[in-house]
Amino acid sequence: MKQIINYINNNYKVLLIVIIGALIAGYFVGKSSNHQIVKSNEHNEAIHDHVDETPTTWTCSMHPQIKQEEFGLCPICAMDLIPLTNMQNEGDNVDPNEIVMSESAARLAEIQTMLVSSGVPNKTIYLQGRVEPDERKISELTARFGGRIEKLMVNFTGQNVKEGEKLATIYSPGLVTAQRELLEAISFKETRPSLYVAARGKLKLWDLSDKQINNIEKKGEPIVYFDVLSPITGTVTMRHVSIGDYVKEGTPLFEVIDLSKLWVMFDAYESDLPWINVGDKIDFTIQALPGKTFSSIVTYIDPFINRKTRIAKARLEVVNNNGELKPEMFAIGLLESKFAENSNEILIPKSSVLWTGKRAVVYIKVPDRESPSFLFREITLGPEAGSFFVVADGLEEGEEIAINGVFKIDAAAQLAGFPSMMNPGGGIISTGHNHGDIENIDIPLESKEYTVFKTPEEFSNQFEKFINNYIILKDAFVATDDDQVIEFAKSTLASLNKVDMKLLKGDAHLLWMSLYNPILDNLEGIIQMEDMEIKRNHFSIVSNNLTDAIAAFGDYSNNPIYLQYCPMAFDDQGAYWISNKKEIRNPYFGDMMLKCGEVKKVFNE
Repeated sequence: MKQIINYINNNYKVLLIVIIGALIAGYFVGKSSNHQIVKSNEHNEAIHDHVDETPTTWTCSMHPQIKQEEFGLCPICAMDLIPLTNMQNEGDNVDPNEIVMSESAARLAEIQTMLVSSGVPNKTIYLQGRVEPDERKISELTARFGGRIEKLMVNFTGQNVKEGEKLATIYSPGLVTAQRELLEAISFKETRPSLYVAARGKLKLWDLSDKQINNIEKKGEPIVYFDVLSPITGTVTMRHVSIGDYVKEGTPLFEVIDLSKLWVMFDAYESDLPWINVGDKIDFTIQALPGKTFSSIVTYIDPFINRKTRIAKARLEVVNNNGELKPEMFAIGLLESKFAENSNEILIPKSSVLWTGKRAVVYIKVPDRESPSFLFREITLGPEAGSFFVVADGLEEGEEIAINGVFKIDAAAQLAGFPSMMNPGGGIISTGHNHGDIENIDIPLESKEYTVFKTPEEFSNQFEKFINNYIILKDAFVATDDDQVIEFAKSTLASLNKVDMKLLKGDAHLLWMSLYNPILDNLEGIIQMEDMEIKRNHFSIVSNNLTDAIAAFGDYSNNPIYLQYCPMAFDDQGAYWISNKKEIRNPYFGDMMLKCGEVKKVFNE
């Protein structure tokens, strides 16, 4: 002990330094530990907050039909899933209908944008047509009086004749008699002038000139043979008579056409008509004359469109003094057209437009966003301009629009219930035949799988009567007869109420109940609503639910039942109906598009 004390006394300075160093080291170690604890706690709290804020539903921005409760990869494209809330915007200064996509999603979808600009729209129009005679230069010669063809100066079709040239000579007994009446009336010229005037008038009606009549009076005897003269210089294109033929008054004799001027008639489709105006220059070639180009201007455009071919005729007039152009030759025309040449128009690529048949839709890129954001907008289109559309209304120069990947953006909008191409009002789309098994996307009726129930014969008979009444109602819609639609909707409703659901048990009973109510409600809607389009909308829902019932309750008849579909009904959303005949008779358009549709499935085949 004494030794220890002596050691401390001799080395107290060293020991003091060691103790002070240990204290200092302990201080800093403790401070570092406390800092690590605080930092760890803050990190845990942040993680906790992040977990609390993480949404439970994850989706793929490229395949919005994918929904999962946990983060992962898209089973289709192997892309990272994103929170469903990321499909929407947050904040006070943004439009609630903005569609937001991540940068990686936009790249994967190959979304491209461009600034809207104005320019002078032009379009190259290729036209097909043929050479035709000028209708104003066609003369049809008919017999002015009956008689016999004594001489024929035109020996063949295609012979060229000059104005006033003899074409044929006719002997006419009736004309000889009329001349004799004139000669006899001359003696009564002073006493009965009206008789003389009538005799001359009769000859004039038979196309005799005053000079010919005066010659008859001067000669004092009738002319036996009369010449048929060509009224124009041209080509005989038809010869209807031969030597010795007897003709009656009004019988066609010859057709003579002046081919020194011709028409070239080009076929113009509906989409081309806005670009073609009277006075436009068209360069054209003739297949029979390769290497030679002709030019002329449009002098006339048909005021109507052919209902079968959907084209109108654009007419050019060409000089043909040398006769190298011949009627019925094929022509190919080229028109470089400009629309509103003196003013600029908004032009956008066709790839940027979603077209439903009635609405044109584009997606506007929202400026000043960290991630690509787009807004739905309906626009009014003008005419086509090659690979562009002229925009009549709805866009301004300088706005940025999507020109590629537009369908992917629209799919994201439909998923989020935002305004979209097929649903401009927004909200989740439903067609009335989704019974809760799918949230946002309906499976086509022809692709749905059903549990088939065996039903009692009595139920099958009642169900078949209901279907027969439905088909009569369908035919009334085809005829677009409002009174019959109401009448047969009432009889269909009555037959529905005669189907005894108590004959079904268990799941079959529950399914019929789920189908019965929408069928009942929409049949009543057909009866009560006045507008035919609203009635047809109710009818489509009846048809969808009836299709489910037919598929689920199995065979009830030996006759096939056809599920038919029109893709153009209700602004191209499409609609189904049931028919007992394979032939298409569309109840949603009637005579306007009677055969629009196709058979999608056959029951009881």
